Amino acid sequence: MTEQRTAWGWGLASIDAAGNTLDVWYPELTLGEAPAETSRPNHNFGAIAHDEADARGVRRMPVFTVSKLDEPIEDAADAYLRLHLLSMRLAKPNTLNLDGIFAKLTNVVWTNYGPFAVEDFNARKLDVESAATSAARSFAASAGLPAAAPAATVNVLSIDKFPRMIDYVVPSGVRIGDADRVRLGAHLSEGTTVMHAGFVNFNAGTLGVSMVEGRVSQGVVVGNGSDIGGGASIMGTLSGGGKLKNSIGEHSLLGANAGIGISLGDNCVVEAGLYVTAGTKVTIYDKAKVAAGEPLETVKGAELSGKDNILFIRNSVSGRIEARYRKTGIELNEKLHKN
Repeated sequence: MTEQRTAWGWGLASIDAAGNTLDVWYPELTLGEAPAETSRPNHNFGAIAHDEADARGVRRMPVFTVSKLDEPIEDAADAYLRLHLLSMRLAKPNTLNLDGIFAKLTNVVWTNYGPFAVEDFNARKLDVESAATSAARSFAASAGLPAAAPAATVNVLSIDKFPRMIDYVVPSGVRIGDADRVRLGAHLSEGTTVMHAGFVNFNAGTLGVSMVEGRVSQGVVVGNGSDIGGGASIMGTLSGGGKLKNSIGEHSLLGANAGIGISLGDNCVVEAGLYVTAGTKVTIYDKAKVAAGEPLETVKGAELSGKDNILFIRNSVSGRIEARYRKTGIELNEKLHKN
């Protein structure tokens, strides 16, 4: 019988007026069996935890969460714990049971003042701005400053079930050009650079030093030394409705504005602007057959999924998509990725 994997920790939950959990922040998590209630460490949240609702209508309550990682998600606190594990690098993508995660998460208005409930956002926004402005004026008066205070504005970052990763976890050794484009639950290995147009979803990410300038969909992992070019896209699963998750191996390149609905193995390149799906007709280029005047084999892209040492190009004369043998992989700039 397989041993049950478990993780635990204290979280600080944001609870709205209707009792919904908007988010849970876990400063630290531990893998393994949880301690007995009498042996639990203190949560140390201090004054930032409060049982009375603030101007957002939100209470911030300590919660002790124990997650059975191989079983379906129980509630929002469990869901947030698993997302934290991924971004903290305590678990790799596709190693946790994330069944039912969307049903356990609440749609939230994410702002510079933290999460708000969607239902009463307009009224709560006014309450927060009024309270913040009054506090600023009171401080100015006590400090002998001019009575006028700068307007306090609630800025909406997004309306979504998933927040930005960096508001909860900041992994070491990475660079992120636009924090809005990396969700909590993304797994970024040390040496990863996510440029301004890059996007990394939850339960996806990198397993080594990588450059991400395109889209890494849920479930996709990118191997060490690989580059996802600007505007490039990776389907989460084998195109055509399959459940097999796609991935990119080591030292491979997905060119700018290219895309794949299949997996790439090690030392592969997809030409810029070329999209290869499971159903794409790909001609296997063989120099010896060409010299002998023999016909070349044509296969579906799915048959090449996950294979190593392939260069995918579109022949600029015939227009056909070709797969050619490639001896070596790409090399990233070591200094550029020493974050």
